Amino acid sequence: MAELLSIGRFARLTGLSVGALRHYDEVGLLRPARTDPDTGYRFYREDQLPQARAIQRLRALDLSLDEIRDVLADGDAASLRQHARRVQARIWRLQRVQYRLNALIEGTEDLMAEPRTGIEVDHRQLGVDLFNYTWTLLEKDDRTKAEDDEMLNATHASAYHWSRATDAPEHAARAQWQISRVNAVLGRGDAAVYHAQRCLEHCLENDIGDWDLAAAYEALARAHRVAGNEDEFRRNLELGREALAAIPDAEDREVIGKDLAELAR
Repeated sequence: MAELLSIGRFARLTGLSVGALRHYDEVGLLRPARTDPDTGYRFYREDQLPQARAIQRLRALDLSLDEIRDVLADGDAASLRQHARRVQARIWRLQRVQYRLNALIEGTEDLMAEPRTGIEVDHRQLGVDLFNYTWTLLEKDDRTKAEDDEMLNATHASAYHWSRATDAPEHAARAQWQISRVNAVLGRGDAAVYHAQRCLEHCLENDIGDWDLAAAYEALARAHRVAGNEDEFRRNLELGREALAAIPDAEDREVIGKDLAELAR
């Protein structure tokens, strides 16, 4: 009989803690090959190492134990794809936070204003509300076709109301950026490229740099990837990295940096 590995040695070889291994035994995710009836010590076979290492890697990717169980049992990527959608939604949620923070910094939103209970007939507020509503739809894991249409309509409506509220070019650039992102998510490559290009044009024509410029290149890279334009995808990805490096504020770099890193994978 092959020599069994103690739980301590098995933990060192897999990168899992002893406590985690005990828990995985209790929930039936990874049973030891033998448990001593007198001492309760757990022992594992060497051929259990790959499964344990797979569990360790999946836990590092923030999958739940139930999701890990499904991945190991089914051997397909359905659970991984679902988790990836949740991660993407989390990224978009952070981008929404970034947008709202910049609105507060730039004074386009009043931190001390009384909370609004509904949408007012006001172009600026409609632009803000529709922009944020578009993010709400982007963050949904399981949108319907009708909600896809609603999301596309909302982002265009937001751009329209912003154009009526202000002629500030940075707002026009950000509106075009969001329209491009929505089209990219919906797999509409040509439309995504068009609006990302308009975003970049607003930046270049008005000397808008910093995270807006990096975001424009990120949008173009994403759009060209969806459209299947590999050369343009890689060119704009590199331009995005260069623009990112020029952003002085570390927090401003973080959100766009995550987007660019995700595109590079």
